[in-house]
Amino acid sequence: MPPKRLLPRLALCAAALAVLAAAAVVLRLTAAREPAAEAPPLPAAPARPDGAWPIFRGDQALRGVAAVTLPDKLELAWRFETKDQVTSSAVIGGGVVYVGSCDGNVYAIDARTGKERWRFPTEDQVQAAPLLLGDTLYVGGDDSFLYAIDAASGRLKWKYETGDKIIGGANFWRPPDGGPARIIFGGYDYKVHCVDGATGAKLWEYSTGNYVNGAPAVAGDAVIVGGCDAVLHVIDAADGARRGAIDAGAYVAASTPVDGGRAYVGNFNGRVLCVDIRAEAAGAPVVWSYEGSGEAFFSAPAVAADRIVAGSRDKRLHCIDKAGGAGLWSFAARDNIDGAPVVCGDKVVVGSNDGRLYLVRLADGAEAGVYDVGAAISASPAVAPGLLVVGADDGFVYAFAW
Repeated sequence: MPPKRLLPRLALCAAALAVLAAAAVVLRLTAAREPAAEAPPLPAAPARPDGAWPIFRGDQALRGVAAVTLPDKLELAWRFETKDQVTSSAVIGGGVVYVGSCDGNVYAIDARTGKERWRFPTEDQVQAAPLLLGDTLYVGGDDSFLYAIDAASGRLKWKYETGDKIIGGANFWRPPDGGPARIIFGGYDYKVHCVDGATGAKLWEYSTGNYVNGAPAVAGDAVIVGGCDAVLHVIDAADGARRGAIDAGAYVAASTPVDGGRAYVGNFNGRVLCVDIRAEAAGAPVVWSYEGSGEAFFSAPAVAADRIVAGSRDKRLHCIDKAGGAGLWSFAARDNIDGAPVVCGDKVVVGSNDGRLYLVRLADGAEAGVYDVGAAISASPAVAPGLLVVGADDGFVYAFAW
């Protein structure tokens, strides 16, 4: 069974879709602009001189790939206790682990010792992954606020109020003419928001047809995000204008990574789609469609050089050929895989609701190692050189070092 915290969200998504269908809303919308002649260039990942993992899924395109090699056996370095479930995915930077908890706090934890450096209280649970950008930590909460927190001291810089809770991580875009980074995030108010990273001033809003669960991907000057309206939205990062909207086939509960002008979308009908975000206006954006067992893909896919890896509620981790969409292998866990996998060299690391953190060989799907924390893991691991961090439903943050 899925964790109880997910059931109201899924029921609301399903009810909203029924209403949309009854109203004969056309999900396949017309693009507002012509597609680009070439794939939008992917921005460079944030500078990481200390081998950090400062953003959900590792980079702005949300590809879920870490430039590390994992050992076959994970050794626990420390664990840090919060007072409720940890469904927030951690980020790592400057020797500090930052993570939210359903106890309503954002924590800064010393990456070496596991000792608390500071905590920042909000008015509700924190499920969203933080974003560490420069000296500021940005994180959304179930209390409908995006918080900008001084990363060193835990002091509030500013907060921005939306119309409903924020459970997806924030991303950023830098204008080519300079100026502060823009912070981009979605929420349960059916909107994607863009605010000034220095002041929190509103820059634009983009309206969708339903909840936005995941973090938006940023590729070049495009923002790509799906949601419970079953649409993949392509948005201009500069002004929030719609570039296109693509039928995702069913609602999208997770983030959508982008690579080389293509987005990889897992939906609730048990499919993973490869979508060319440049071909939307031509009417044929879907490059391939992979069908699993029919159970939902609640996990954000990871995008390796030649393959896609995604977890499913059929209790399996699926590996798909990146070029053609053929299934390459599947790995069986003992419960749903809601957390997103991370590709680390020749291995994939992923948690499951069965309470285990699995290491799976990327080549053939064979199990390479496992660590049983004893509580469901629905967060995505954060992976930096020599350190892997993930939270669990028992309220602990686990850190493994090698």
